[in-house]
Amino acid sequence: MIEMKGVYKTYQRKNVTTDALKGIDLQIQEGDIFGVIGYSGAGKSTLVRLVNYLEQPTKGDVMVNGQVLAHLSNEQLRAMKKQIGMIFQHFNLLESKTIFDNVAIPLVLSKKPKQEIKARVMELLEFVGLSDKAKSYPKELSGGQKQRVGIARALASNPKILLCDEATSALDPQTTQSILQLLKKINTDYKITIMIITHEMSVIQEVCNRVAVMEDGRIIEQGSVLDVFGHPKHPTSKNFVKTVIHNSIPNSVKRNLIRSENSRVFRLEVKGDSASEPIIYQLLKDYEVKVNILFANMTEIQETTLVIMYLHFDGDTTEIDKALEFVRGKVTGIEEVVEHC
Repeated sequence: MIEMKGVYKTYQRKNVTTDALKGIDLQIQEGDIFGVIGYSGAGKSTLVRLVNYLEQPTKGDVMVNGQVLAHLSNEQLRAMKKQIGMIFQHFNLLESKTIFDNVAIPLVLSKKPKQEIKARVMELLEFVGLSDKAKSYPKELSGGQKQRVGIARALASNPKILLCDEATSALDPQTTQSILQLLKKINTDYKITIMIITHEMSVIQEVCNRVAVMEDGRIIEQGSVLDVFGHPKHPTSKNFVKTVIHNSIPNSVKRNLIRSENSRVFRLEVKGDSASEPIIYQLLKDYEVKVNILFANMTEIQETTLVIMYLHFDGDTTEIDKALEFVRGKVTGIEEVVEHC
């Protein structure tokens, strides 16, 4: 659906060169809700502007539906852009026009018949829960309502792709939640592929199935949200994950932990149905080892349960090895914590 190969973007202003993107390789499949996360200045917004060709790459290829955008004629590019909707952080509504007229803008520009415009606009306002606001003006709406208008406008031309550039950053948590639920409904009901640019890991957790983490113009980690949340590899990814999932032993526990010669500490990762199995009970029942839970956290990502747990084993080496063999058959991942706890 969306693909980038070796993409670079360099800006030259007043003899100052800025490398905004540095060798981006990215694939977004049809039906994905794909999140791109990074701190300010990471290159996220530049990346999304390449998809609808508001910006052109300095080097490399940007492809949509298998077509290299740089190879398209102006007419072909205009047709392609109609397949891509855009939602902005600050709504970008025309204050002098009614809600109906704001949503109708793409259809008016496409010279659609008036009856078709009316039917489509009212259908979309109904879909976003604002059918009673058609004659209102933006100043009469809350921030969440304005964003719903922006979403309706972005859907007006029946796009195949929806780009969201920090679409929830200006909203309060409760309103953000409602907008994210609306995006999931759009993905499900209209079969639209969604690309979300954000600096909020909670947004990724709530709606995305895949994610790319950006830093200094590069993608430093990407994969399924479940994999990145469960086992982030890059320090920046780990910092983002920590904002929504506590996944390390608290310092107070580390300070009070007494380790003997035969004790060992392991980090366990459990996903899906395995999270409900009585692993600790079986350990204590069937093996001659002492097991202490140092830390445990359970969260739900994409309707899949993810458990991160740190266990302290103490006892005979042979018995610990037997217990670990049992545990490995029950968990998604296990690794020994060798640093000082």
